[in-house]
Amino acid sequence: MNTDQAKSRLEQRYQELGERQERVARHTRHRDEPLPPDFAEQAVELENGETLVALDKEINNELAQIEHALKRIEAGQYFDCESCGEPIGAERLQAIPYVNLCIDCASDA
Repeated sequence: MNTDQAKSRLEQRYQELGERQERVARHTRHRDEPLPPDFAEQAVELENGETLVALDKEINNELAQIEHALKRIEAGQYFDCESCGEPIGAERLQAIPYVNLCIDCASDA
């Protein structure tokens, strides 16, 4: 994998996450409506709301990691571990394209 391929993959994932975040936001806005009168339905609605908040947090975290990876590409540091400076490894980057630590440093962390 070269930097152009990595950048393209990251940008595609970023766009997918942005679309997912928009869907979560639409469902979150729906939550602002009054709760249903039935207690069981209220419980489901509240649980769904907690799930949406957790999803939004995860999406924001991954978006930030992708932004960081794109900056690393621009700086010419994408393939190197941020901790030890050794190569991260093509298989690891293929599996998690926004990873910034080699497997050894990630295991230590």
